[in-house]
Amino acid sequence: MKILKVLFSAGLGWWMAGPLGAIIGAIIGNMINVEQYSGNSLPGSSTRDGFVASLLVLMAAVMKADGKVLRSELDFVKQHLLKMLGEEQTKEALGLLKEMLNKEIPLTDVCHQIRINMDYQSRIQLLHLLYALGKADGSLEGGERQVLLSISQKMGISMADHQSVLNMFFDNVASAYKVLEVEASASDEEVKKAYRKMAVRFHPDKVSHLGEEFQSAAKEKFQKVNEAYEKIKKDRGMN
Repeated sequence: MKILKVLFSAGLGWWMAGPLGAIIGAIIGNMINVEQYSGNSLPGSSTRDGFVASLLVLMAAVMKADGKVLRSELDFVKQHLLKMLGEEQTKEALGLLKEMLNKEIPLTDVCHQIRINMDYQSRIQLLHLLYALGKADGSLEGGERQVLLSISQKMGISMADHQSVLNMFFDNVASAYKVLEVEASASDEEVKKAYRKMAVRFHPDKVSHLGEEFQSAAKEKFQKVNEAYEKIKKDRGMN
């Protein structure tokens, strides 16, 4: 089937089983008999494919959170998918996404599947992209924030890391401290230590296994850590 050749690699991975496989399979057609699939990654499967499939399904869940799908959200998704996937794959991905918006998404089951199959740093990257989507219309509504918190918790992301990612989308000193996961009462040396720690943890190389197409998104997250540190330095008059 064309969409498998364009958007995903030829190999079958963990994402083709369970709730993710059921959602995507119901849209595309009989790609695989998910009931007979063992759930183990087959030769040629791609970590990147699992990330793309997870991203599309969770994007649909966030877009539906406030009961309406906005043009700004669709424009954001298209813009970011173009940067990550290119024109042909983006066309296929948007087709899948629009169909997902009309389906019920078993969020608990989907997040559990992601949690047990995807490494922690990739899940952090997923959360960052989802928060960027939620902020696409200029604000994070209550329904969106609740769904994003639920996704974070169900994917096994720590509250500190969740707060770090969330506060990357607010431009104030208080949020900058939360990005670095350090208290405002911390000493200058403690702030420097926290920055070095977060710079290592959120470095784009941590998700290099997802492929070059996702490096730009990872760099945006990394830049938010640098911006937070610079904001605190300026506020404190640090060198």
